[in-house]
Amino acid sequence: MVLAESVIISFEDFIDWLPERSAYRYELRDGEIIEMPKPRGKHSEIAGSIIAELNFFIRQASLPYIIPRELIVKSIDGRSGYEPDIAVLDQAMLSQEPNWETGSIITQGSSVKLVIEVVSTNWQDDYAIKQIAYQNLGIQEYWIVDYLGLGGRTFIGYPKQPVISIYSLVDSEYNLQQFRGSELIQSAIFPDLQLSIASCLS
Repeated sequence: MVLAESVIISFEDFIDWLPERSAYRYELRDGEIIEMPKPRGKHSEIAGSIIAELNFFIRQASLPYIIPRELIVKSIDGRSGYEPDIAVLDQAMLSQEPNWETGSIITQGSSVKLVIEVVSTNWQDDYAIKQIAYQNLGIQEYWIVDYLGLGGRTFIGYPKQPVISIYSLVDSEYNLQQFRGSELIQSAIFPDLQLSIASCLS
């Protein structure tokens, strides 16, 4: 749902407008505020399970990464702001983020090791809009966890089935690998992580 449809607002005004408590999440897309329901049910369960797996791996490997509860990723052109389901940040880089302490805002791709979106009915956003935005920002790795196989055939093939798509940044462009069933993902950020779409669903 688009709010303030006839009014284009700046990223700064969007951040000032964001309500502290709401039943919805909000993103800025090309100057327009988009209202989205907060993750619930299986979507929330899968996101929580992946966060638990990643946090365990980060602790075991003593990696300098954190997974914040909330943040906004500002697009490279400054006209959009996204709230990913999961983001793994490089803690050492946060001192270079001017608005991290005051607004949990990320402006540099180098601060982000990994972004994950768990697909819901607005799958076009994850496969098209956000994939391009995260690539342009230089975010090293982007996962799309499509646990219902909702994405279009162009993105997930046919027959449609649950899939994890991993976009890895190579020479400023994303390379795509997809993993179905019990296939273990291959992640450059977490090379030894034992994760599959089947394990997400169990």
